[in-house]
Amino acid sequence: MQIPQFDIAFTHATLLTANAAQPELRDATIAIADGRIAWIGQTLPEHAQCKRVVDASGKVITPGFVNVHTHSILTMVRGVAADLGFAPSYTPGIPKGTQVTPEQARVLARLGALEALMFGSTLIGDNFVCADATTEAMAELGMRLTPSWRIHDVDFGKVTEGRWEYSADIGHTLLQAGLDLADRWQSHPLVDVQLAAHAVDTCSDDFLREIAAISSERGLRVNTHLGQSKVEVERVLARTGKSSTEVLDSVGLLNDRLLCGHCIYVGDEDIVRLANAGAHVVHIPKCNATSGRLAPIHRLKQAGANIALATDTQHGDMVELMRWALMTARVQQGGVNDDWQPHHVFHMATLGGAAAVGQADRIGSLETGKAADLVMFDFRKPHLTPHTNPLGTLVHTGQGRDVEMVLVNGEILVENGMPTRVDMGEVCAEAEQVCQSLWNNV
Repeated sequence: MQIPQFDIAFTHATLLTANAAQPELRDATIAIADGRIAWIGQTLPEHAQCKRVVDASGKVITPGFVNVHTHSILTMVRGVAADLGFAPSYTPGIPKGTQVTPEQARVLARLGALEALMFGSTLIGDNFVCADATTEAMAELGMRLTPSWRIHDVDFGKVTEGRWEYSADIGHTLLQAGLDLADRWQSHPLVDVQLAAHAVDTCSDDFLREIAAISSERGLRVNTHLGQSKVEVERVLARTGKSSTEVLDSVGLLNDRLLCGHCIYVGDEDIVRLANAGAHVVHIPKCNATSGRLAPIHRLKQAGANIALATDTQHGDMVELMRWALMTARVQQGGVNDDWQPHHVFHMATLGGAAAVGQADRIGSLETGKAADLVMFDFRKPHLTPHTNPLGTLVHTGQGRDVEMVLVNGEILVENGMPTRVDMGEVCAEAEQVCQSLWNNV
């Protein structure tokens, strides 16, 4: 008889699995071997040997959150950009990505990625400038990444002046940088590079066609901002006579490899197109609501589109974000119904995100054989008691700060609420210094 060998086992835990066949297990055991979930049951198998056993009494374990759309560098405009009413890249008077050096980008990205990791995101899809440097910095934390360069052929230096001028040289340089990034990281087990076609108003039609052709040829996923502003809608309509969704369809990008961030300004026909094409809706409820806008997420959900969640430039707390997603949907629908319950937003934060990045067979739920990407919450706190409905409690009153442990591929990256690979104080101090320098030069 072969004796089961495990690297680490958690006993007496409450498991919120995100697996519809068995969504919750109480007083359960989950064990990990070689970076994968090797056992789920009430107790360990007979004669099992474990290098470490964690008594998880009073703890809740979930899959790692899949945060598919972030810009970690934009931690540099925290506390300011959210009150200006528009995306930072379009807004004058604040630091811009074009002003950031690779070393500054490295420091800022590490801050943003660490925040997300400590709050339970085991994968982040991060795109912006200096992606070669930022991917290195974030990969050092040990989390999964779907990074990309911010790719566009508009001259962003002129956009803040209200001028949309396109340059083939800008587009070629950024697209090549994106492809170089994909080549560099293609064999890394935790990094899966995407192409970030910034938006339909910042990418010309010909440039979008080029990106679509390369995406198809190389099987690369594409993420974009779709319907994120009235300016985008007006610019695209004036340039093409179409909606942004129609343009994406016409150039060959509207398919199941496309992740569409925001989707605030999409009409009924756009919604049908998105759902029928299998494109993924990236719901960013807090960013949207903070700027006074709400995506028609109930209609997108009813159309059958896969929905993932993302924090974008806001606080990297996916627990808080689930709450925003649930509450804003109920505000739009004018009440509580069966269409918007905690399990719906939990799915978006886990399996929905995993599907969007093409990894639902590997991550997003607690199932034997899947990668050991786990988050353990300490529910022995007043705001998380009683444990009548742990998922409802997590969504309605939980916080990322309740995370006690985070594992990615079986490696403990956060323990006792603190990162294991880096010094948190050092990360914060370096980022503070960089931010002060950037703001002093605005």
